[in-house]
Amino acid sequence: MAARIQTVDDGRILLDGGAMFGVVPRVLWEKSNPPDESNRITLGLNCLLVEGEGYRALIDTGVGSKGDERFASMYGLEESGGLPGALASMGLSVDDITHVINTHLHFDHCGGNTRRGEGGKPEPTFPRARYVVQKKEWELATDASERSQASYLLENYLPVKEAGQLDLVEGETEILPGLRLLPTPGHTLGHQSVLVEAEDGPVFYAADLIPTSSHLPLPWIMAYDLHPVDTLETKRRILDRARDEQWRFYFEHEPGGRPFGDLEWVPTKKGEKPIFRPLPL
Repeated sequence: MAARIQTVDDGRILLDGGAMFGVVPRVLWEKSNPPDESNRITLGLNCLLVEGEGYRALIDTGVGSKGDERFASMYGLEESGGLPGALASMGLSVDDITHVINTHLHFDHCGGNTRRGEGGKPEPTFPRARYVVQKKEWELATDASERSQASYLLENYLPVKEAGQLDLVEGETEILPGLRLLPTPGHTLGHQSVLVEAEDGPVFYAADLIPTSSHLPLPWIMAYDLHPVDTLETKRRILDRARDEQWRFYFEHEPGGRPFGDLEWVPTKKGEKPIFRPLPL
């Protein structure tokens, strides 16, 4: 039985355009990603609900709602019902989620893992879910370096372990029927993406390997990536496989509410390049 997929929207975030595109000059990236007066571009927080035989899995959990007013202002966050509200609009509750898959543990991908409970103490947002993370990512997140510690906030994931809901995996694995975890190092060494055997064929949830469709060209790599050379080689490998196996893509940070679609391979002087063609989901 093929899995069914739906977007679960956690809103938007504003991040520095230069950091999002690394060595790519602004004159190129601003055409498709116009910045505000603070040089920030708008990015989606597009989480994905995967419903398969005997499970409802949520891939990434956005920023969440634990940040203070300064945090919200810095990242242009708007008040909303967050993932619990988005699920409610779909006729679901947090109790219906059986698995949470974190592609990695940066705050804009796992902030919704936890919420403020009694007395303001962070607790798992999804009390019946198993939370799945690559072991390498967990090790990096719980012993972060000066270079990466600003992106790793312990309140987003330590309460999950304390509640006994954490599952660590190593390497490529089919964690659930029709749902495969693929290590995609570069952004972090423990980063993973997700391949879903959906109703209309394979769908690749790229996460921060390729955060938006603007990042499809091989050298368009974020300055946030801790290992950009690894990102380059991982992108090359993944895009080759995507072309050969005809994957559709889902871009976690794609703005504009259309994160899902096909890749059209267009001939170039040096071979082929992918062009994103959005589709309704």
